[in-house]
Amino acid sequence: MASDTDPPKPQTLRYKCPACYKQFNRKLHLIEHMKISYHSVHQPRCWVCQKHCKSFESVREHINNPLAKTNCSKIFAERGCNHCLRVLDSPSALDEHKQMCRLIAPVPLGTKITPCIESNVGSIMDEMQNGKVQRAVAMDCEMVGGGSDGSIDLCARVCLVDEDKNIILHTYVQPQIPVTNYRYEVTGLTEDHLRDAMPLNEVQEKITKILHNGESVGRIPPEGGMARLLVGHGIHHDLDCLRMKYPGHLQRDTAKYRPLMKTNLVSHSLKRLTKTYLGYDIQSGIHDPYEDCISVMRLYKRMRGQDHQQVVRLDDGKANCGFDSFRSAELDKKTPDELYEISISDYKCWCLDLSKDCNRRS
Repeated sequence: MASDTDPPKPQTLRYKCPACYKQFNRKLHLIEHMKISYHSVHQPRCWVCQKHCKSFESVREHINNPLAKTNCSKIFAERGCNHCLRVLDSPSALDEHKQMCRLIAPVPLGTKITPCIESNVGSIMDEMQNGKVQRAVAMDCEMVGGGSDGSIDLCARVCLVDEDKNIILHTYVQPQIPVTNYRYEVTGLTEDHLRDAMPLNEVQEKITKILHNGESVGRIPPEGGMARLLVGHGIHHDLDCLRMKYPGHLQRDTAKYRPLMKTNLVSHSLKRLTKTYLGYDIQSGIHDPYEDCISVMRLYKRMRGQDHQQVVRLDDGKANCGFDSFRSAELDKKTPDELYEISISDYKCWCLDLSKDCNRRS
């Protein structure tokens, strides 16, 4: 039996991740964790405890699951917004915030047989002179079926809108092969809608002109130049059905954006994202491309509008360059906070688009 005079056992030194708060017995394990976690100021986080998560769904699980920290759950229940996950200063401030955060559903265009709607869209240079840059354009397509079993997706309707919800282009599209399934329950389209529809090659020309905005096709510079950002949900599929290509670094896809994905990195539907983050329902019956365009643009602008303050405090000139810029011995000497400062995200945060637009004006 131990005597009363036995010295207390020394406490084991633990190394705590400053982002997700995981603890490790060895400094090496913390460093390896930081390397594969890609923690940064751009990651979604709990507004109460500031814990970093891989997605907003992970933040919701942190707040709402039975094992969540009592303090986080209690404070969020009193002052937290279920749409943007912000925590306000008071219940009254929350009520005022919800009026702005929960948006009203757009009015669908419907399925009237109308001619092509096309508006003049100014160049980014013109918009800069007017003090407002409309760099992003949202696009959505509705598909009918081709082939013997109707399983081949054919673009039959396309809509493009700007950041202010103005229609840039809306038209029905004449598929290049016969339609065998109009998928009426979803599209609301019939043979009459496509009888005098615009040929696909004309649609391609119009969309290319809108997106490239004066930049030479195939010669868009890495930073984008005057070309516009293409916003959508499942953009790659829409472009495939239009038989078009557009540079990946100019695409903003809400189906592939890491913070909006499920915890296991599977995409949510646009219907689910709109209900969760914007507060209204879409696609209750017939899918409307204008309604989807407005919703996906609102999601993009909400993500882009997040204020992620970049922190650069190290004196060795290597901050925010990633762990590959440092030797193992250098990393071992750094504190957990200094390790966080050099950690970089493994995806491009859309908030950086806003800083680029500001640079265009300067």
